[in-house]
Amino acid sequence: MSHAESVLAQLPEEIVTRDQDIISAYTTDFRRQYTGHTPAVLRPRTVAEVQHIIRACAAAKVPLVPQGGNTSYCTAATPGVAGDELVVSLERMNKVRDLDPANLSVTAEAGMILCDLQTAAADADLLLPLSLGSQQSCRIGGNLSTNAGGVSVLRYGMTRDLVLGLEVVLPDGSLYSELNPLRKNNTGYDVKQLFIGAEGTLGIITAVSLKLVRRPRQTITAFLAIADIDSVATVLDAAQRSTGEAITSFEYISDSSLELLLKAKPELRHPLQEKSSHYVLLEAATASTVLNLEDTVTSLLAELFENNLLIDGTVAASGQQRTDFWRLRESIPEAEVFHGGSIKHDIAVRTSRLAEFIQEATSIVRSATPGATLSIYGHVGDGNVHFNVVPPDSTDIGHFKLLFEEEAAPKIYDLAYYMGGTFSAEYGIGRTKLKLLECYAAPGKLALMRMLKDVLDPSAIMNPGKIVS
Repeated sequence: MSHAESVLAQLPEEIVTRDQDIISAYTTDFRRQYTGHTPAVLRPRTVAEVQHIIRACAAAKVPLVPQGGNTSYCTAATPGVAGDELVVSLERMNKVRDLDPANLSVTAEAGMILCDLQTAAADADLLLPLSLGSQQSCRIGGNLSTNAGGVSVLRYGMTRDLVLGLEVVLPDGSLYSELNPLRKNNTGYDVKQLFIGAEGTLGIITAVSLKLVRRPRQTITAFLAIADIDSVATVLDAAQRSTGEAITSFEYISDSSLELLLKAKPELRHPLQEKSSHYVLLEAATASTVLNLEDTVTSLLAELFENNLLIDGTVAASGQQRTDFWRLRESIPEAEVFHGGSIKHDIAVRTSRLAEFIQEATSIVRSATPGATLSIYGHVGDGNVHFNVVPPDSTDIGHFKLLFEEEAAPKIYDLAYYMGGTFSAEYGIGRTKLKLLECYAAPGKLALMRMLKDVLDPSAIMNPGKIVS
């Protein structure tokens, strides 16, 4: 009997899935570029069952791969090809344990789908400000494990900035639990932060307490044509000054990204009469019923036009029009797939150097691959740009990717590094970015990560081959 089979024999049959037709959904990554193997998927229903699984795996030294919604872009939740790892899905642990409107907090199990947790907050007339393109399928445990970003980081921060408490099953099966939703708790090391962004390599997150905010009573959404890329930082600064930090989202969309989308989805329409090479989707929101946000944004746009920073712009006149604006932004990845896929670069630099990065990185791509299409978009209000490259028509994506990653990609990553930026703003590391981490991370950081891994997971059973090689 194999080690994995000895573990499975100790577990309740109700939580073990061996049907390979079902398992296949858990072994292929979100982008369908990597497929691993596993003898079984385990779907625990309680924290005690998670502990039972990990204790059995630790005793037999069987590696396991925690999985939420399997939406990682870096194969962080995908098992390896050897077939010796067990996948642990938290999908059955999907309940709200506590929602305290007066405390503006919610405590939920890690398997809750993000949009379901958003709905629970909305039912209490509150807002969970974490918002992602994959929120219909990603799960909050995965969001925590990858420290997800999204479209509201500008105002509310990354996932870790929303966390008040955490519950984690450690690699020996013991439980770390500090779920009290306190905003002030100065009692030693902030241990919970170790597990946020660790991609399941230090333990399995089973529950979390999160900050909520008051639901906006006014929301203004505008689609703007920017005069030039150098104007983006100036427009953001003016918007934040005018609205008193009410800006929740500031999303950049290049004309090439928008054109890719409109060709892929002809039912969509360009929202402006005047076209530009650069667009911004701006959203401002306030919970105040007294402040007049509409007048504030109107005054802001008048100022921007007067200073020749905008070519054109429109404000959503209805909820449907706001949805249409956001659909343009959120459908760009689908358009890239329609055109054969893309090589993705998840870059962050200072907002003050973002325009410079885009211009210089564009020159790198133009020199290396003249026929490629650049799809540039992202959450530029927080310095994050998705700098993606779509190969020329009729080009084999695999061959193109190999050449590009050998010739052009290192120059793009070097550029981000020398600008004080990073190659991974919000996607994480997983398996696919291990070499980049080893190349660009500070040696002291890598050493500390290895020490933590060795101390907490000495048998290296937790999501092996991810983050720490």
